[in-house]
Amino acid sequence: MLTASMLIFGTIGIARRFILLSSGLLAFCRGIFGALFLMAFVKVRGRHIFAGLEKTTFAWLAISGGIIGLNWILLFEAYNYTSVSVATLCYYMEPTIVILASALLFREKMTVKKIVCTLLALIGMVLISGAGQGGGLAASESRGIFLGLGAAVLYASVILMNKRIKGIDAFAKTIIQLFFAGAVLLPYLLATGEFRDIPWSARTVLLLILIVIVHTGIAYALYFGSMDGLRTQTVALFSYIDPVTALILSGIVLNEKMTLAGMVGAVLILGSAIAGEM
Repeated sequence: MLTASMLIFGTIGIARRFILLSSGLLAFCRGIFGALFLMAFVKVRGRHIFAGLEKTTFAWLAISGGIIGLNWILLFEAYNYTSVSVATLCYYMEPTIVILASALLFREKMTVKKIVCTLLALIGMVLISGAGQGGGLAASESRGIFLGLGAAVLYASVILMNKRIKGIDAFAKTIIQLFFAGAVLLPYLLATGEFRDIPWSARTVLLLILIVIVHTGIAYALYFGSMDGLRTQTVALFSYIDPVTALILSGIVLNEKMTLAGMVGAVLILGSAIAGEM
């Protein structure tokens, strides 16, 4: 179940490339309808997951959910401006950002291992960006890299906020966060008129259903359904199936090419993150 969920998450960048909806509208639909799907799933199973939910916990979930919505927009836009592989690797700088933020904000000790992993990840980021190869980066490529890193920063902030949210069912937490990930975008979408003139087509509808039901509802149901029988470390290590899948499929489906420096950078970023989990 865990492996299946990671394989599904790893294909979302590919699906995004073929859907014509704006990133804001796509994130809105994913959040609202993904939350409704999970709520129906929990209801069918007869579970009562919201009992005893405190107001403070709900507030933290609402705030972190809103950040998730903004995080999705940046990531979906990153897929538009740079390759799926580069955007994915930028996004997986999140563990490094969490380490640095924890040291700065919570005075967590920077061990030798953490320092080495951080330095390797930063070197990997320079390599995949191509910044050290001379000639400069194209404007769209630079924008895609910054959007991917911005998404990583927002996701890292959610990880840090989740440390404050304890004693709540994983499904309840995800449903609330998904709902607010979509709800926070509603004023923006209404103000910009993005609900008008949506380029509907059979392909758009099918891909939207795919992202909402498969990439969100089913993937999260599989992910949390696997939790009871697995150690936390196992879950953390298996989560790297997601970016590896994205890298492989971006080459096969989208014919994206990575330079040797990019491949080394990918190994450094993912390798340092995995080493940090072990």
